[in-house]
Amino acid sequence: MHTTAAAAAAIAGIIVALLFCFTNGFQDAGANTTTIVASRSLDHRRAAILASAAGFLGALLGGSAVAFTVFGLIDLHDLGGLLPFVALAAVVGATIWNLLTWWMGIPSSSAYALIGGLIGASLASVGSKGILWGLGDLLGASHKLVGVTKVFIFLVFAIAIGLVGGYISLRISALLLRNAKRKTNESVKKTQWLTTSAVAFGAGANNAQKHMGIIALLLASYEGTTAFEIPLWVRLACSMALGFGALIGGWRIMRTLGRIVYEMEPVQGLDSQIVSASSIAISTLAGSPVSSTQVIASSIVGVGAANNAKKVRWSIGRVMAVSWILTIPASLLLGGATFIILKIGLNL
Repeated sequence: MHTTAAAAAAIAGIIVALLFCFTNGFQDAGANTTTIVASRSLDHRRAAILASAAGFLGALLGGSAVAFTVFGLIDLHDLGGLLPFVALAAVVGATIWNLLTWWMGIPSSSAYALIGGLIGASLASVGSKGILWGLGDLLGASHKLVGVTKVFIFLVFAIAIGLVGGYISLRISALLLRNAKRKTNESVKKTQWLTTSAVAFGAGANNAQKHMGIIALLLASYEGTTAFEIPLWVRLACSMALGFGALIGGWRIMRTLGRIVYEMEPVQGLDSQIVSASSIAISTLAGSPVSSTQVIASSIVGVGAANNAKKVRWSIGRVMAVSWILTIPASLLLGGATFIILKIGLNL
């Protein structure tokens, strides 16, 4: 670290990254608990506590594969001394988008807001050379799946798993439970405690690592190294920010997904959770940042379509789809604009 401004940017970036992690918590808490609340298996207050605890444990124990992917999205050598300003601009842009979509009650993707902010700030600083696009690696002799290409492929994969998996899962459940008595619902509701915990644990593991990856970038810039490292205090801080955010802000998103998109019964909520937990776990183990909100929303639509497509409020689904499509370009512009403001203001 060579300048006071760069050191200040690194410290400010860490603070904003933890704030962004907090906003990620209340974005995802609503999604993680949507099915158990909408199917009337648990009230939203206790569901928020359950999701908060499971998300905290997921963030603490969920590994570092996703963080390593985020750390490797940009070229540290090309960015050089601009790295702390790029990382700061990225999280500021992503946080603005997160707060805006949360206030409007529209499910968005904290993962792709962060990716978009990082790409935008990098483009504004040194152009496309500062980003690991990964397309050449995929098409080359090694066929490696890395960088931005890996993120986009898993984006499509996770949504497809949610839609198709939700549809198939409910069809299978309907076949297996066609002669079940009404009291079976009580067993399903109890099982949802486990599946909700699994979804929240997986989401906490995936989501917190995105912020750990950004903070690792900031620490690398502060210490003048290119080594990837996540200190214990970073893991604890991100876990606490995510868990606390989950406690206080999820109702807006929960209402959109569970009460407006599709009204669910307990077995439908259970199917959605099983599919969502599986998809998030696959992405996390593969080291790809993924949007748990997108996965859960797509599984709800898949379940709804399998049960009765006419009852799915497709107009709300279209609004959500537009929000998802806009997330990366919007946060890209916000991240780029923030970096330009920093560049002009600090004469970088």
